[in-house]
Amino acid sequence: MGVLGGFTYLNHRYARLRYETVLAVDKDPRAVATYNANFMHKMVASGVEEIVPSDINGSVDVILGGFPCQSFSTVNPTKDPLDERGQLYRYMAKFLREKQPKAFVAENVKGMLVLRNGAIFRRIVDEFSEAGYRVSHSLMNAADYGVPQRRQRVFIVGVRKDIERAFAFPEPTHAESPAQDRKKWVGIGQVVDSLVPEDPKYYFSQRAVVGMKNAKNNMKRGLWQELDRPCLTVTAHLAKVSINSRDPILLVDPDTELYRRFTPREAARIQSFPDSFVFVGSESDAYRQIGQAIPPVLMWHLAKSLYEQVLS
Repeated sequence: MGVLGGFTYLNHRYARLRYETVLAVDKDPRAVATYNANFMHKMVASGVEEIVPSDINGSVDVILGGFPCQSFSTVNPTKDPLDERGQLYRYMAKFLREKQPKAFVAENVKGMLVLRNGAIFRRIVDEFSEAGYRVSHSLMNAADYGVPQRRQRVFIVGVRKDIERAFAFPEPTHAESPAQDRKKWVGIGQVVDSLVPEDPKYYFSQRAVVGMKNAKNNMKRGLWQELDRPCLTVTAHLAKVSINSRDPILLVDPDTELYRRFTPREAARIQSFPDSFVFVGSESDAYRQIGQAIPPVLMWHLAKSLYEQVLS
């Protein structure tokens, strides 16, 4: 959605950008169903490793990729960062070598920068460079672009080496403390209709609250969010019932210690999806798709800068 534009979020219109989708691929059939419910161009339900670049007709200007982030997360430092999923960036490099688009954009968790003291990240950048691209990267915070969420992600942008035009990442539009022409960060109070939803299933039980209070001191817990600030990163696990997690929650009533999770629509708004966007499947499916997405507003700023600086 962010690449295409043409949507309204928090009363601001994000103009239609001059991109057209040639091919969209995802292995998760539920994510495919959601994509196809929202866009005219239909997504292919397939692993990217099953797509043959030469089968794509015509030229391609930009390739976008979000290879799985679990392998690059620092939550489990003993995990092999170059397991089967971690190797999927190589298929993106294969597409770059064969299709030679003008540019590419890749996104991942910030933990990618520090794994093995940065060796994994350098290996990925080197492979993209060897495919024929000048590569730059930036750790971007969605809150700096008007999204009510402090979500930091690494964006890698490559421009084909024979193209003389340079790329610079977009300047932030918002800041924690307003400065110059930047607005103040957006608080989640702008996307939460009411602290008290009608459906009781979104509340944490008293047993869960007691479990949180008795948890080990080194556990992150009860991360309730202030309504006048962006929240912590929403993840794909918001459907779970534990308060002992890294996920942001809401404190409804401090006197009775009543906490609740975000509804799927609130989580989608926190990610900057407009209310018109449809999520197909169960609530758990929706939470997972929302948590794994790139905030559309953040991606819109990046895609707009890429088009104006390199592609126009």
